[in-house]
Amino acid sequence: MSADSARLPAPGRLSVQDLLREHPWPNPHARDRHLDFLWVIDVALPPEDLWPLISDMSRMNRAVGNPEMKFSEKDGLRYGSARYGGVFHAWHEVPWDWVAGRWFSFLRVFSKGAMKALWTINRIEPDGAGGSRFYLYFGAVPRWPLLAPIMRINFAAIGRGYRKVLPELAAAARAAKAAALSVPPPALGPQAEERLRTIGEQLREKGLDAASVDKVVELVKTGDELDVCRIQVRERARAWSIDEDALLRVFLHATRAGLLELAWDVVCPHCRGVRDTETRLGDVSAQSECEVCAIQFGTADAVEVSFRVHPSIRQVEQRLYCSAEPSTKTHIRVQRALQPGGGTAIEVDLAPGRYRLRNRGQEAPAGFLDVMERSGRGEPGAPGEGGEPVSWRASAPPGEQAAPPHAALSLVNDSSEPRTFILEQATPSDLALRPGRLLSHQEFRDLFSEEFLGADVRLAVGEQTILFTDIVGSTAMYAEKGDPDAFVAVRHHFTEVFGTIARHRGAVVKTIGDAAMGAFMDPVDAVRAAVAIQTYFADPSGLRLRVSLNTGNCIAVKLNANLDYFGHAVNLAAKLQNVVEAGQVVVSASTYAAPGVAAHLTERGAELEEVSVPVKGLKAPVLARRWNVS
Repeated sequence: MSADSARLPAPGRLSVQDLLREHPWPNPHARDRHLDFLWVIDVALPPEDLWPLISDMSRMNRAVGNPEMKFSEKDGLRYGSARYGGVFHAWHEVPWDWVAGRWFSFLRVFSKGAMKALWTINRIEPDGAGGSRFYLYFGAVPRWPLLAPIMRINFAAIGRGYRKVLPELAAAARAAKAAALSVPPPALGPQAEERLRTIGEQLREKGLDAASVDKVVELVKTGDELDVCRIQVRERARAWSIDEDALLRVFLHATRAGLLELAWDVVCPHCRGVRDTETRLGDVSAQSECEVCAIQFGTADAVEVSFRVHPSIRQVEQRLYCSAEPSTKTHIRVQRALQPGGGTAIEVDLAPGRYRLRNRGQEAPAGFLDVMERSGRGEPGAPGEGGEPVSWRASAPPGEQAAPPHAALSLVNDSSEPRTFILEQATPSDLALRPGRLLSHQEFRDLFSEEFLGADVRLAVGEQTILFTDIVGSTAMYAEKGDPDAFVAVRHHFTEVFGTIARHRGAVVKTIGDAAMGAFMDPVDAVRAAVAIQTYFADPSGLRLRVSLNTGNCIAVKLNANLDYFGHAVNLAAKLQNVVEAGQVVVSASTYAAPGVAAHLTERGAELEEVSVPVKGLKAPVLARRWNVS
């Protein structure tokens, strides 16, 4: 083993040997002669602020001048290629190891190029003064000994790049500058500039939120190519401090106008990486797979909605400079591979919440970890904090356990096969825009009426509040008014019902004769819409309606070339029509129990009557609450 002596750390710092004791070279290259390169850089940022920067090695590599990389996946491995110094390199990557906020390491095994193997360690230690000490280690096995001098020159350039870039990033972060690692794009051509200006004016003329329009236009024009190839509405709304609904409307109209493209992304439920992307919902397959995670999965719960710049404005490709696993899998807090008989102790900082423990390639979780707020009493027996660590053996899944925010894990692979232990957040990303949000948005249904599911796809749209309206006494009305006049009255009634549902952030799913079915993401919005409908149709001499509401999970399906909702939640909402009369609204127990509903009804002074609804197929009647609105 040789070392880059010019880069060895000063006394008191971790040395190459210290790092390799903590993160030893993996087999089969542990005994190969290799070159060691170590840089130690003090950064005026705390570890929690430095971690998002150094873990995003795709942007870091771009910043220090490394070339673009190409990746593909096959047989559970990720294959990469790039051209360094005019020489083509090809490799496969072993899945990375990391503890979020502390360190990551990865091995590349080369089939072509100047190296046989590359072992990389990035580690952050607090410096005791509010900053961080960053350790960057590369270990390289030359393919031929004569290449060692050239490799020293190339790796020295990477080290100089990090020494230059990290202080600049720290200064940008302290100055609260956004996107410190971003790179401005080339200027748009005259035709694209004119198209962008024209579409921006059209969007403002539609009465859309002007601030949101300006932000979207600026993002399309100047956004980093790594940011505009997959734009998430909810993330942008938070970053810009803009109302999410207002921004979503802009994104939808901007897509219809040709400023953006809407994408339906199939996301792996384990690594949460995008496995497939379709521009039409109907092209989403019912099944998908993730080679690297070694799983196959149904897409019903695995679709997210994103946007990207329309190619008529900018030609943007997703360019990668590293696979950067920790930054693309931020929900995974620990990923650690262990050989048979191997074991390790790990400390990790976790936000309060529920975490899932699993092994790579296994569908069923090995257990769950509930992280509680620190009590402040310092109980000595708390797992991972002054007591026994959370134990996880391959042969003995941990089941359900509790842990403090600073948790300690004891991992042991007592099986006969290599295992990768993973600790991840159990809840889905709250930045993801789910299909249910769009399918329950009237403006989306109006603008994209051609968006349909494939015939074999059953898309989970999450919890929806289903609203049914129906005209009371419609048979008598047709007899009294005659068909032409009755038809006009019913059409006018639908216009008002549809408008009320849309104004309350819902969407009309379908009509059935004189009845309408709507869907809402927020149960309180559904209650407000129901009250508004009954208030409008309160005249005893005109049309009178009954309204029922129920909340629950639904699936979206393609039925007779239309997008429809099905499931128990829909069926029960329809059944509740049997216990409601003209001017009344009935809500199921699940809707009443939803956040904000009971408080809203109390505030309105609603006098509720409990009713029992017999439902065929259920042993016990369903409880609901009914009141007279008009």
